[in-house]
Amino acid sequence: MPILYALVARGSVVLAEFSGTQTNASTIARQILEKTPGNNDMNVSYSQDRYIFHVKRTDGLTVLCMADDVAGRRIPFAFLEDIHQRFVRTYGRAVLSAQAYGMNDEFSRVLSQQMEYYSNDPNADRINRLKGEMGQVRTVMIDNIDKVLERGDRLDLLVDKTDTMQTNTLRFRKRTRQFRTSVWWKNVKLTIALILLILVIAYVVLAFVCNGVTLPSCI
Repeated sequence: MPILYALVARGSVVLAEFSGTQTNASTIARQILEKTPGNNDMNVSYSQDRYIFHVKRTDGLTVLCMADDVAGRRIPFAFLEDIHQRFVRTYGRAVLSAQAYGMNDEFSRVLSQQMEYYSNDPNADRINRLKGEMGQVRTVMIDNIDKVLERGDRLDLLVDKTDTMQTNTLRFRKRTRQFRTSVWWKNVKLTIALILLILVIAYVVLAFVCNGVTLPSCI
């Protein structure tokens, strides 16, 4: 799953977050929020090991996600833009005064759904290519996270690979069931088609045996 964690925050106040696997990304994300104060709009990425924290701040609202480096930049930033628009559209000016985790119960489900979509649905990247809206992401530089976090505060990113493997296994099993169901229906349709073909051939043979007499008369 390329996108593993996401949050929405106002300054350093986290309003909603969701993690797709067991990880300490939440702790590191909070340090990033604290070390990048201000309200200036920004698009930036920070790498640690083979994971990258992507940050998009617009009008004082910060949307952050942690993704596997194989996700590149276009998909994570398309995800961040999507989440920002959904969040503002849903909560409006309530964002300005909301308490910590004030939108978490409801919006964490949206984060989960969109993480799944942008991680696994090929249409997610295809649509953004057609829109041509993510060209500016090419200019986003990827810095090492040590440039943001002071050396004494640095935390190693811990991702439970077992949990990730279990998630991938469940997804594989689901797709396998879907494939088996699809094959079963194809076999059913093929069987019905063969039965109909046999009945038609039997009808023609009986008609021929009866020397051209219709089947009801022959019987």
